[in-house]
Amino acid sequence: KDLDKLLSLLKSPEKQTGWTEICRKQFCKVMKARPDVISGTILAGVIEKFVSHLSESRSDCYFSTGNYKAMDADVKNESLSSVQQLGVEMTVRYGKYLNLLKEHAENGLCFVLMNCEKFLKQQQRTVESSLCCLQERCAGYDWFASSVFLMMSGDGEKTLTFLQRFSRLLVSAFLWLPRLHLSMHLPITTVESGIHPVYFCSAHHIEMLLKAELPLVFSAFHMSGFAPSQICLQWITQCFWNYMDWSEICHYIAICIFLGPDYQIYMCISVFRHLQQDILKHTEAQDLQVFLKEEALHGFRVSDYLEYMESLEAIYRPMLLKDMRNIRVQNT
Repeated sequence: KDLDKLLSLLKSPEKQTGWTEICRKQFCKVMKARPDVISGTILAGVIEKFVSHLSESRSDCYFSTGNYKAMDADVKNESLSSVQQLGVEMTVRYGKYLNLLKEHAENGLCFVLMNCEKFLKQQQRTVESSLCCLQERCAGYDWFASSVFLMMSGDGEKTLTFLQRFSRLLVSAFLWLPRLHLSMHLPITTVESGIHPVYFCSAHHIEMLLKAELPLVFSAFHMSGFAPSQICLQWITQCFWNYMDWSEICHYIAICIFLGPDYQIYMCISVFRHLQQDILKHTEAQDLQVFLKEEALHGFRVSDYLEYMESLEAIYRPMLLKDMRNIRVQNT
């Protein structure tokens, strides 16, 4: 009945001292014993309630966000870029395959993406730059918002409410990449460089931990002339789509929300640990880059590596969280 205990904790309006920590412990307990029950609508409800509680707590809010009123739900997708339109098609096709979406889900997803763009625009600064990535909208497709849309079974209003609350938390900087595009929360020098915190913070620490924890894997990358951060950025940017099963993608998002943004780093290290033998084999065959970019992560389950991730947290969290917290303009 560990899940019942977690659900009743999340429902209780009277939060006892250390409520967040108790929820985290309970979440880990369920994830280790019965990861399959934390899925579908139960998982959506759990992260929704947890984020809602955190976003109301001043100590847990890292970013300040203004009020935003959603625009008309009947939006036309003409103003989406061709990349976004393609992403919408793929997301809806995948959502229907997973039996998470009904007909006409495209409208709901377009509503979410266009509102997110408008909502985040309110927190952007104007930058004079010749860098292509700083012209207009965030490049690429928003895989995180699409994942949340699927988790919320295609409910656009619910997805948008969740993302607005989520955007107040530090973890949003690392899970939801468009969140910090041209952001006024970042120092102007960081914005002008066009380099996202996921690059200079998460990817940097992944390489550092890899060298300390899995020296053979680190050497294999060195011999292949290919940086581990390259593949990690692809995993993170795509929210592990095309690499992991849907249930594992949901668990990746859930552990980062419940346990902290540094779990994004431990997650990547766990994947490398899982792939160690394959990485060594493909280094010898001289096709490591092709293997990592094109093969799915067969047999990888987040719950199997949760204890390992906790052991990494015990050693590295003070340093990692300190760096992650230092990304914004001080005094905002």
